[in-house]
Amino acid sequence: MITIGQGSSRQCSGVTRRDFLRAGGIGIGSLGLSLAELNALGSDRPDSDRSVILLMLVGGPSQLETFDPKADAPEEIRGPFRSIATKVPGVRISEHLPQLASRMDRFALIRSMHHDQAPIHETGQQLLQTGRLCRPGEDHPNLGSVAARLLGPGHNLPASMIVPDRITDTGVKVPHGQTSGWLGEAYEPFRLADDPASPRFAPSRALDRARRALDRAARSSQVLNDRAASLLTARARAAFRLDLEHDEVREAYGPNTFGQSCLLARRLVEAGVRLVTVNMFETVFNKVTWDCHGSAPFSTLDDYASELMPALDRALSALLDDLQARGQLDSTMVVATGEFGRTPRLNAAGGRDHWPGVWSALVAGGGVRGGQVVGSSDAHAASPASRPVAPQELLATMYKSLGLPAGHSLETPAGETYPLVEASPIAELFT
Repeated sequence: MITIGQGSSRQCSGVTRRDFLRAGGIGIGSLGLSLAELNALGSDRPDSDRSVILLMLVGGPSQLETFDPKADAPEEIRGPFRSIATKVPGVRISEHLPQLASRMDRFALIRSMHHDQAPIHETGQQLLQTGRLCRPGEDHPNLGSVAARLLGPGHNLPASMIVPDRITDTGVKVPHGQTSGWLGEAYEPFRLADDPASPRFAPSRALDRARRALDRAARSSQVLNDRAASLLTARARAAFRLDLEHDEVREAYGPNTFGQSCLLARRLVEAGVRLVTVNMFETVFNKVTWDCHGSAPFSTLDDYASELMPALDRALSALLDDLQARGQLDSTMVVATGEFGRTPRLNAAGGRDHWPGVWSALVAGGGVRGGQVVGSSDAHAASPASRPVAPQELLATMYKSLGLPAGHSLETPAGETYPLVEASPIAELFT
């Protein structure tokens, strides 16, 4: 057990809205859209080209060292890094994010993300991607699984993909919010399960696995029609072919797993995938991640400066440039967030511990007005000072970008009403 912020935890905490799931399997064949669900979508039926790229910065980046520096705070609070001006007057971010600073007019920052659940990685991961906390033995459907259920496959590719793979171990053995939950196997996000930066990465193997995933889904779901199991479009066949990109494009993203995963995400949404989740890391143990407790098996703030922030700065800037140049930014929302923030005071090891009290998120595209900051934290970046934003609101914003009404509900196999998310989109982002 590890100490995290002001406490520790071994198990999932929190309660779902309804205790409707039963032990055992759920009949997948009955999970097609009901007439009520189809009518609820009505004229708001989503544009098939809308997509979301969710960059999960696994480990929880420090708000103070990234997007919410506090230059006037005491040293033990502000940390070792300076802040720099951005393209938007009055908005400053970390000195180690210079490329993003020069592109501040293209994205919005939320500086008041927060939740009041257990300070463990898994609670934030669940809330951001499902809008709910788990109960023992239960798992709720991921945003991408819901998109697959309501929208179907995109141009003969799975509706939801995870690159390079799902989150596995962040300390507590509970779900991470990246499965189809009670929706069943037909809506399970496709996992690349490969490193797109590796010389051994095989696009043909990934494509074959995607085809087989579609075939399985088509056999078990009423929603996916015959074309899901038919010949893939040329666009789908080329989606995994990073070798088709110019060398300078690949270099712009960075020759590492995260950079090439972001490039692959752009190719996948261009090919019609609704949601691509890029997990920057699959675990927080014994490798450099955002989990900067300051000593092994975790990372340090020096790792932030030398590796993490340069990689994020480079890949995310290239992604925004690429989407804009290709005319895709208006139809593709890009969200970059961790599952929580870090303690406002440095610990004895010179690092920061878990802190869900406040953190920052970046949102671009999909109709978002760039160059603005939504919400603020207090003088020590310990709690929201204005416009607190819950993870569920960010999830509702991603649903909005996909064209799914905020008040839409699914019907569970038990006949219960299951709201997609019990929150409203962040209206300020679009005004």
